[in-house]
Amino acid sequence: MNQINAIDMEVFNNRLLSITDEVMNTLIRSSFSTNIKERKDASVAIFDKGGRLICQALYIPMLLSGVMGGVETLLTSRQLESFQEGDVFICNDVYLAGGSHSNDISIITPVFIDGKIQYFIGNIGHHSDVGGVIPGSTDHILTSVFAEGIRIPHMRIVREGVLDEDLLAMIAHNTRDPMERILDLKVQIAANNQGARSLQKLAAEHGLARVQKSMADLLIYTERRMRQRLKELPDGEYRSEVYTDDEGVPGPPKKICLMVRMQGGEVTLDFAGTDRQAKGSINMGHYPLLAAVFCGINMMVDPSIPANFGMFQPVRIETPEGTILNPEFPAAVGNREYTAQRVVRAITLAFAQALPRERAVAPSADINTGMAFYGKRRSGEPFVYVEAVAGGVGATLRKDGMHGTQAGITNTSNTPAEPLEIEFPLIVREYGLAIDTVGPGRTQGGAAIIRDIGSLVDGVSVSTKADGKKSPAPGIFGGGEGGRASLEYHRADGAVEEIEMFVVDRIMAKGEAIRLISPGGGGFGEPAERAPAEVARSIREGFISPEFAAQHYPHVTPKA
Repeated sequence: MNQINAIDMEVFNNRLLSITDEVMNTLIRSSFSTNIKERKDASVAIFDKGGRLICQALYIPMLLSGVMGGVETLLTSRQLESFQEGDVFICNDVYLAGGSHSNDISIITPVFIDGKIQYFIGNIGHHSDVGGVIPGSTDHILTSVFAEGIRIPHMRIVREGVLDEDLLAMIAHNTRDPMERILDLKVQIAANNQGARSLQKLAAEHGLARVQKSMADLLIYTERRMRQRLKELPDGEYRSEVYTDDEGVPGPPKKICLMVRMQGGEVTLDFAGTDRQAKGSINMGHYPLLAAVFCGINMMVDPSIPANFGMFQPVRIETPEGTILNPEFPAAVGNREYTAQRVVRAITLAFAQALPRERAVAPSADINTGMAFYGKRRSGEPFVYVEAVAGGVGATLRKDGMHGTQAGITNTSNTPAEPLEIEFPLIVREYGLAIDTVGPGRTQGGAAIIRDIGSLVDGVSVSTKADGKKSPAPGIFGGGEGGRASLEYHRADGAVEEIEMFVVDRIMAKGEAIRLISPGGGGFGEPAERAPAEVARSIREGFISPEFAAQHYPHVTPKA
């Protein structure tokens, strides 16, 4: 540790994080799509010229997969000498470019200093539609990556400073909202250019050698810190087993098996025994699996450890080919986040066996309950609006879980009702926390969200799918499971249809609506250990009903 300049390392780490945040803020403030400017469904990262991750903006752990995969596969497919100053690359394909899924389009910019490439800066944004069979491009029932929209291998979108307008147009016009794609992609390119200038300015102010030394120190420090934190956990083997609700299409649930082997400051995650790849689109590629694993480990071991290449070094991942976690081409992967969240759940349950009780956390509503709407704006132009609804967070020894919060590999915001209703012919009929969805326990899991969206016009297409009805977030140490998800279709005449399989693809008439309740978080500890005052407070604040309290906390005589 004497060889590490701790002061420089900390200063430059924060400077680099400020650059990623600067690029991220530019994306959010300048983008045209609701998906990026309101939901913040994007991320930014900086890499060295060898493709090692140096730092990532504090948004959307899942999206690290697309940027990191894009940079690493770019370097395996091309020589550094082939890059020219002013080049910018675009990609999204899972199988060819290490992507996340087709909707997540990465923009990768080589950064030159004194005529030589020294860094890459990459950003990624979730585009609401990239073509394919279904509006929104992702749907559980799709069975091939070819049905999920345009596949973009590594391509130069800017060559020596000149934008390839033909390529941009070709990509955009393979989607249902081409103008929004063009505008958002131009913003992504411009935001990276801003970040590149900031990196060049940093090197000019402090000297390239000093900046590089501090980056190397940061990676060494992060690796040592991760190894030390792993050494604090008892050596041994810890198993967990989790399930999806189905395999995307109607069918049996898919099992994910995990064996965690702790040994002397290193950890191996072995997914042997995991089920074969799914027929539907809940398979996940290599880089999304990496993102899920490192998100889960970071959460369990020490969330303050920087997310960079050093964190990865003590970790080994073993995944059989042809499984839901390592599918064979051309398996559909559009809804890989559902499976990624199950991987985080498996890690949470396995590490709970190794961690001290005060550091364990119950599983959260670790799914993405999503809806996609497609129709025409009031102007007559097409729109695609994508919604991802948060749920309840798992409880810890001393605290109840947070309510209505994205957990695990996602970190998007819930879209406010006002911009949604201003931009689209939709109305938010109900939006709030759902009563009796917390996981009971000594401490309670967080409450779920009610999201009820209706159409103001005829002909709006809605597609939605959500797990969590058959496999809710379990509690730990005697805690109860979080509330199960539910999905209803409300017709204009008042009739209500409960969606059993959680798959709905409908053309909505004016006055019809889709009503979703996301899952709640798991509880921690025996419900009998919950203080009567805390039960009364939960009733008073509207998180549980007296009937729920009587069922799960019979040791308390609730007073409304």
